Amino acid sequence: MILSQFQSIGRDLSTKGLVSSNSGNLSIRLGEHMIITRRGSRLGYLEEHDLIETGISKNDRNTPLASVELAVHRAIYQETTAQAIVHAHPPHAIALSLTETEIVLGDTEGQSILDRAPVLGWHMDVRPGGLADIIGQALKQSRIIMVHGHGSFAIGQLLEEACNCTTTLEGSCRIICILKSLQASSDKR
Repeated sequence: MILSQFQSIGRDLSTKGLVSSNSGNLSIRLGEHMIITRRGSRLGYLEEHDLIETGISKNDRNTPLASVELAVHRAIYQETTAQAIVHAHPPHAIALSLTETEIVLGDTEGQSILDRAPVLGWHMDVRPGGLADIIGQALKQSRIIMVHGHGSFAIGQLLEEACNCTTTLEGSCRIICILKSLQASSDKR
């Protein structure tokens, strides 16, 4: 049951181009533990051995196998009531994170689900697993955040909810990028 949930979300993210071969990760909370995707796993092709159970507050023998973003997932679970996390690399949202400190969805279709996504990590050295405390704090106020030039972290009570935030953000960012492109073309005339 848990494996099929991870597989479904992983395939969805992969099919939509929101993760590439080994990028992105997923997790769910189970009390004081979590199940998180394995370091280097391919979300579009998850198998049972790709799911790692480890502690939210402490390390155990499985910890070294967990995603490089484990510290971020731990901070999010420690700071929020989230039961699920999706970390993806949505290309249009990443492009906007390079120029914006906050992505405002404005009049896009996604505004009914999300109105904005803060962009964290400006003028900071962003590495996998970095900014954990900052991301955990920011997700107290927002269901999704962007890390400057890196990717998104979305939370929900279910993986499907966090995935929905991710796909909504990317769909809206795609529209914003197209609109900016049309405006730039129009300005050149």
